[in-house]
Amino acid sequence: MIVRRALPALFFATPALAQRLSPLEATSPEAAPLLARLRAGGHTLFFRHADTAGEPCDRSYRVGDRGGQRNISPRGRAQSARIGARLRELGVPVALPVLAGPVYRARDTAEHAFGAENVVVTDELLADDYSGPRLSWVLDQHRRLLAEIPPPGVNRVLVGHRTPPIMIMGDPVAGRAFPEGGALVVEPLGPEGFRLHGIVEFAPIPGGGFHAC
Repeated sequence: MIVRRALPALFFATPALAQRLSPLEATSPEAAPLLARLRAGGHTLFFRHADTAGEPCDRSYRVGDRGGQRNISPRGRAQSARIGARLRELGVPVALPVLAGPVYRARDTAEHAFGAENVVVTDELLADDYSGPRLSWVLDQHRRLLAEIPPPGVNRVLVGHRTPPIMIMGDPVAGRAFPEGGALVVEPLGPEGFRLHGIVEFAPIPGGGFHAC
């Protein structure tokens, strides 16, 4: 699947990825081609925030109001740490800093996975329902970040939410394709946009992946 940048970004879909994807466990044989790509660098991993099971739904929709937000659960914190460790174990090189959205479940995921000192929080990765009148801008920034080519030999990491990618890419990442803690494997193409190669779970939680909110 390819998203081409045009006005201001487009997305391409190869025939193999034109329908809804299934997430692959990083250690599965099916994920080996994606891991080979990531070990070589030049890609972007767009993570959905970690597990939020059992946590209250968003109530205030204010960025700085932790108490009014759905936060990652205790097992989400452990999942986040495991994601960072698993990337190291699998030899996936990561460009620093990691970028994360300002809603706490995204920034906490990034900080537990990569260390707070290695994370930059940016409104460019806001959740859609926190964006208000800036939604079009937020989606444009997602497109820009997904198309931006990382330095040679490393992969850029973005941590955000599931709905903006669905709004940009459509059915391939919709439904239950993109679980909490999962990552879109994207090949940035610069002005041409980006190509989606698949979805990987580096630290899946049995029975997890989706909140009832």
